[in-house]
Amino acid sequence: MEKRALIAVVLSILFFYGYTALFPPPKKETPATTSQQAVTSAQATAAPATVPPVAAAVPVAATAVSAPLKDITVDTPDYTAVFSTQGGSLTRLVLKKYRETADTQGKHVTLVEERDPSAYTLSTRAAGIGLDPSALFVPSADSLTVGAGEKKELSFTWISPAGVTVRKVYTFQGGNYGIDMAYQTANSGAARAGAAIQTVMTYPAVPRAKETRFETFGPATFAQDKLTEEKIKDLAGQGKSYSAPQWSGFADKYFLSAVAAQGGSIASAAVRSTPRGMLENTITAPETSLNPGETKSVAYRLYFGPKDLDILKGQGNSLERAIDLGWFAMLAKPLLHSLKFFYKYVHNYGIAIIIITVIIKIIFYPLTHSSYKSMKEMQKLQPKMAELREKYKNDRDAMNKAIMQLYQTHKVNPVGGCLPMLVQIPVFFALYKALMFSIELRHAPFMLWIQDLAGKDPYYVTPIIMGVTMVIQQKMTPSQMDPMQQKMMMALPVVFTFMFLNFPSGLVLYWLVNNVLTIVQQYYINKSIAAAEAK
Repeated sequence: MEKRALIAVVLSILFFYGYTALFPPPKKETPATTSQQAVTSAQATAAPATVPPVAAAVPVAATAVSAPLKDITVDTPDYTAVFSTQGGSLTRLVLKKYRETADTQGKHVTLVEERDPSAYTLSTRAAGIGLDPSALFVPSADSLTVGAGEKKELSFTWISPAGVTVRKVYTFQGGNYGIDMAYQTANSGAARAGAAIQTVMTYPAVPRAKETRFETFGPATFAQDKLTEEKIKDLAGQGKSYSAPQWSGFADKYFLSAVAAQGGSIASAAVRSTPRGMLENTITAPETSLNPGETKSVAYRLYFGPKDLDILKGQGNSLERAIDLGWFAMLAKPLLHSLKFFYKYVHNYGIAIIIITVIIKIIFYPLTHSSYKSMKEMQKLQPKMAELREKYKNDRDAMNKAIMQLYQTHKVNPVGGCLPMLVQIPVFFALYKALMFSIELRHAPFMLWIQDLAGKDPYYVTPIIMGVTMVIQQKMTPSQMDPMQQKMMMALPVVFTFMFLNFPSGLVLYWLVNNVLTIVQQYYINKSIAAAEAK
């Protein structure tokens, strides 16, 4: 009996091992790795396979990001942008419809070009969750093409060792210079997390190219209904900071790069210059606190494009205030709109300037006519005034009384020739600002040798003609000055000619046409007064 039992046990053991050898158990499949898991460290990924469950209570050490460093190109009808997985930042942005020179084959305007990874613009940091600008994000695509009218997204994802996920989402719209940007944060860890996400914009403190658009450039911030453009020399050390701005960024004469708030998403902006020759604008979001399992989002509107009044206004957030039209902006804006209105019909900004000049001259004709008439009357009284000055040369009070009596007798206002001219000064300065900083005139051709109304006349022909017309105009204008003063005044056309040599052709054109119209008007007034006196 015992022998049979022993044989049965041996046969059972042999059967078990034989069956196991012939029919091995199937291998368990390892779960596929998700894209979000890819951003965690290699150490964290390997932990479940090597550490028993009880080890989960042990604090996880700081981890390294496994996402690769690479560039993502986004192509739209208006621009080409290159983003880096380092911080989901922007390394290059080229505008397709604008060139650096008037040459149609010239290179396109490059608003962003940074090869130093430590100076990438739109980089992200959040000290509270351990996110620094060098962190590598996982992109949602290797490249993106956005057609006209299309709307597409590109996202970059990063997960902290504590389980806080930051998803940086860009939304592009074909045919629009504006870009929506949002930070979506989610806390999948076991502890509460809090941080103020910062977006860092950078800009060279010294232009890397000698282009005319850098005649003016630097930080620009719109806060409390006021545009502030800081001088670079004032940004050393602590720099400047602003509370709850509507937008903040950098601007040159014709283009703007800015981050605009959406629903109060900017708590502050701080601008400073760095020892490496860069300007740094740190835009800080309100502090975010995330409980385990909680998700929050903060949104912005980016703009990288021309300082075109209509385009900027279409973006909202008062971005059009980036165009500094000076104290007379309320006059300059209608003039700029008028310029664009006439351009729609004549398709030439030079002709549009001439039309506006003629209209302004017609509007001010009654004032100008009154001014010249008053000066003419004053000129007639000069001999009598000279007699009074000689007669009362030792009694100033008596002389002033006699001169005032002379004015009353002949019904002449001594300031009548000046007041109408003073009224026109704000209009002139407003038009000067509108023409000087209008991107519409940039590389806009007029005719013949003038192929860029924003640039100077390459042969100085129009400034010289303008100076000649000033001389003619001055010769025709009634004068109350003595011969010596008249000779000194004749130096003005020379000074103005030299001053206008390097002014934009569009501004010189305005002044030249205005002078010609004034000469015609002066000729007509002189002739009409002479005819009236002859009767």
